Amino acid sequence: MNVRINVVKALVAAGALAVAAGASAQTKGQWAVSVGVNQITPKVESGPISAPALPNSFGDVGKDTQPVVIFNYGITDNISAEAAIGTPYKHKIYGAGAIAEGGQLGTVEALPPTLFVQYRFFEPNAVVRPFVGLGATYAYFQKETGSFRMTALTNPGGSATTFSIDNKFTVSGQIGATWNVNEKWIANAAFIKTRLRTDVHFSTGQMQHMKLDPNSVMLSVGYKF
Repeated sequence: MNVRINVVKALVAAGALAVAAGASAQTKGQWAVSVGVNQITPKVESGPISAPALPNSFGDVGKDTQPVVIFNYGITDNISAEAAIGTPYKHKIYGAGAIAEGGQLGTVEALPPTLFVQYRFFEPNAVVRPFVGLGATYAYFQKETGSFRMTALTNPGGSATTFSIDNKFTVSGQIGATWNVNEKWIANAAFIKTRLRTDVHFSTGQMQHMKLDPNSVMLSVGYKF
C-alpha cells in the first residue's frame, strides 16, 4: 500500500512541475487514439484440482505482452472515458504445489476488453497530467488447450483431458500519466490492477478455482483529434 501511495505522490509531483509550455490542451470533446504494448502478469492464488487428484495440486499462469489500441474521449476537461482493446494474450499454464515439477500443462488465450472512466489532474494545458481510473473488464477465455502432462495428471491412461475457463465481468483500477509531447502527439504510461477470480472445468469432471488478479503495465503513443 505504501508503494502505491508513493507512486501517486510521484505522479502528482511530476505533473505539478510540468506546467504548460506550448502544449495543446486535452479538453472536453477531444478524442485521442493511441497504440502501444500491454504486459499482463497474473498474480495467481490457485485452489487445488478437485478429486481424484494428488493433494495440493495447484496451478500457475505465465505472463504475456501484446499490442493494444486505446481510444480516449474527454467528457469534461478533467473526466475522460477510455476503451482499450488488443490481440489475444497467450498464457501458458503450469503446475504448482504437488505438481510443480509437471511442466507446462496447457495454454489459453485471454481477451480482456476494458472501459475506464478517468479523472485527470491539473489544468487541461499541463504538459504532464497524472490520472486515476476505474473500469469494467470482461475477461474472455478461448482456445484452451491441454498438454499430455495434463492428461497424465487428471486422467492417466485415458483419453486426452480438455478444459474450459469461465468468462467473467469484473473491475479494474488504473493509475498513470499522459505527456503532451506537442500540439498533437501524446505519450501514455499506466498501471492497471484487475480483480479476477474464475473456475476451470476439466473434461474428467474435476474443477479448480483460480484467483488470477493480474497486474498490467501499458505504454503507448497517441494522436489527438
